[in-house]
Amino acid sequence: MRITGGIYRGRTVTCPPGIIRPAMDMMRESLFSILGNIEGLSWLDLFTGSGCVGIEAASRGASLVHLVEKDRLKKATILENLSIVESEIELFMTDVNRFIPTAKRQYDIVYADPPFPMEGKVSLAMAVDKAKLLTAGGLFIIHYPSEEKKGWPEQIGYLSFIDERKYGRSMLRFYKNTGATTDET
Repeated sequence: MRITGGIYRGRTVTCPPGIIRPAMDMMRESLFSILGNIEGLSWLDLFTGSGCVGIEAASRGASLVHLVEKDRLKKATILENLSIVESEIELFMTDVNRFIPTAKRQYDIVYADPPFPMEGKVSLAMAVDKAKLLTAGGLFIIHYPSEEKKGWPEQIGYLSFIDERKYGRSMLRFYKNTGATTDET
């Protein structure tokens, strides 16, 4: 895998051992193109895997990047991958479901890339909303398999659906923290 843009563009990232489904270069490049300038924003990468998406965020100017991964077998590879990053980036080796309710700050962007077979992805979005992890106007982005498309509501608490993109079997769904809920949630 390679970093597709920013100051670390072209650098390679190693895939850790174990089960991993890294975000395709094309999808990552498209994601960051959609987001535009993220300079100075804070980024939370849930289910980080190799750390590639978080490194991409740092490469493109995110001022603070936090990564969350529970698989301890991936730690050495993630830390090796992070060695190219000079900005503030921190790895939390814990389960995402433990991290979310105990997070000590809010983020401008929360990116989640859970394992495709994992159930409860909508519940994950609900937990992000309930824990108030997003700043006002912040984005929650989730990468999930296209066969789960019908299970996603337009509104999740304060999170309002704003966009969705398809890349083969992969989907990226974007929610914005609008600060307003509907009776559906």
